[in-house]
Amino acid sequence: MPITLDRRSFLAGSAGLIALHPFSLQAASNQVHLRLMETTDLHVHVFPYDYYADKPRDTVGLARTASLVKEIRAEATNALLLDNGDFLQGNPMGDYIAYERGMRDGDLHPVIAAMNAVGFDASTLGNHEFNYGLEFLMKSLAGADFPVVCANIAKETGAAPRDDKTLLPPYVLMDRTLTDGAGQKHAIKIGLIGFVPPQVMNWDRRHLEGNVQARDILQTARAYVPEMKEKGADIIIALSHSGIGAARESDGMENASLVLAGVDGIDAIMTGHSHLVFPSSKYDGLDGIDVAKGTLQGKPATMGGYWGSHLGLIDLMLERDAGGWRVVGHASEARPISKRNEDRSITALVDSTATVLAAAAQEHEETLAYVRRAVGKTDAPLHSYFALVADDPSVQIVSIAQSWYIAQMLQGTEYDGLPILSAAAPFKAGGRGGPDYFTDVPKGDVAIKNVSDLYLYPNTARAVLVTGAEVKDWLERSAGIFNQVEPGKADQLLLNPAFPSYNFDVMDGVTYQIDLSQPSKFSTKGELQNPDASRITKLEYNGAPIDPEAQFIVATNNYRASGGGDFPGAKGDSIVFEGPDTNRDVIVRYIVEKGTISPRADANWRFAPLPGTSVLFDTGPKASDYASDVRGVAISAAGEGPEGFARFRIDL
Repeated sequence: MPITLDRRSFLAGSAGLIALHPFSLQAASNQVHLRLMETTDLHVHVFPYDYYADKPRDTVGLARTASLVKEIRAEATNALLLDNGDFLQGNPMGDYIAYERGMRDGDLHPVIAAMNAVGFDASTLGNHEFNYGLEFLMKSLAGADFPVVCANIAKETGAAPRDDKTLLPPYVLMDRTLTDGAGQKHAIKIGLIGFVPPQVMNWDRRHLEGNVQARDILQTARAYVPEMKEKGADIIIALSHSGIGAARESDGMENASLVLAGVDGIDAIMTGHSHLVFPSSKYDGLDGIDVAKGTLQGKPATMGGYWGSHLGLIDLMLERDAGGWRVVGHASEARPISKRNEDRSITALVDSTATVLAAAAQEHEETLAYVRRAVGKTDAPLHSYFALVADDPSVQIVSIAQSWYIAQMLQGTEYDGLPILSAAAPFKAGGRGGPDYFTDVPKGDVAIKNVSDLYLYPNTARAVLVTGAEVKDWLERSAGIFNQVEPGKADQLLLNPAFPSYNFDVMDGVTYQIDLSQPSKFSTKGELQNPDASRITKLEYNGAPIDPEAQFIVATNNYRASGGGDFPGAKGDSIVFEGPDTNRDVIVRYIVEKGTISPRADANWRFAPLPGTSVLFDTGPKASDYASDVRGVAISAAGEGPEGFARFRIDL
């Protein structure tokens, strides 16, 4: 049977040879040590730079991750560098290339140029690769010096996955020569297969509908992995742009990596999409996961954070016998490019690689000019420090701009005259992004970088038709971000860390309260779990209780309208308007037209009073500058929070 080693045992093996020789020399004469390196969710972060804040940032950047790659290549005789998708979109450089410069035939996308400079061996697609359309995607990939694979996106589907005409090659078989512990060369055929969440068909419907179709990840894997074996693959590595989710299989899984690892024939799995790190304590105690050994379903796995924050690493000890190559030992880790100190400061652990910076230097300068353009003014600060606990100016301006746009677009249509509500969520609200991951636009000029800061994603404007009952359930779904609290008890934790801030929709155009003493009606994934629960109280439109049968237009984005987040009333079948404009462009247009905006939250929602009850929440340290200005809630400082956050108290 294969020997499964945790990292400590692996490093200490082979009679201590690791202390005397390079890591790979602990392999015996019939053994090959292969290091697999992974980046994932780069989102165009080549430079260690935060374009939204317009300042350097030591926690991000492929140029920094590349230095880890150099170190690991120096340690190992045999190594592969793989990317796990979401590289084309995600910061202003990506938007600049897509919307300003464009991709003409023969152009080299800066992130592709940087990846070429690092020397990637292969990549797969992430869901955000489709954000700018298929033509942009294919022109960008044309410049890659490495193969890009994706098995479950097809231009034409057949009776079974192996009959599909896929958009990209479903897999690649790489003939490599590896050196064993005795210095002998061995030929090996390494199979790489890629997967993306099938939800892309909802998330980017406007680009994909009628052009491609997505298959279930697991169904596709079970079809192609045997074919790869038939064609001579000695080992198979899955590039799964899919998170580590449930251990039980279900149709169309978004986060399928844990189940995928159990597919027979897959030897190692690279994961991503969730912007998390594996191995890490985040996954302690979960079924099918061994953090100490770095395994999913017994298979070595890694997830290298996001934006270049970590380099995922899997060490495989391969042994050749009469039956071919097999994995006899493995270890996994995720190496960071920086560390957070006790005083909240950040220390870079590596320097940037000059050749990687040079590959995107011109586009970096062009992006800086792009994001610094002023489009208007604001007479009040725009910040998101309290966006999860009170009506918030950064969300308010998005909602107002959406309503303004949709009202114009629906003029003269059958929906003209229906009441328009607007749903918006905070994108930068701390969480996994850290204590500096907040919108903070000072009073004065508003530049494109500020609008990008308000609205991170290139979503497009949508309008859906809903009932009053669906408005209430939409808000019930949103209110799942809050933990249930016990009345009369002090200092209970308010926020559920498993609930992403981008699913916390605030609805403008109605007034309502949230009763935290009630359980959540929906789970964090949007499943109905407490049918009789009612957190949303005093829901009113124009000062009167909302009519469950009344019809409303809700201005939102393509992600939400097409089923993203699984919100009642927004499942893809209620869309009445699909705008050609991004929500970000709508905000820019609104600011340009108004000249000066006044983004003051109106406290249209608040928590229901619970006398003698208080809750705690964590936000950025700079929140203290604005705490006294928050309307509709009693907030006070409560000391330091974990990992550089500041803690505040709300008296309900």
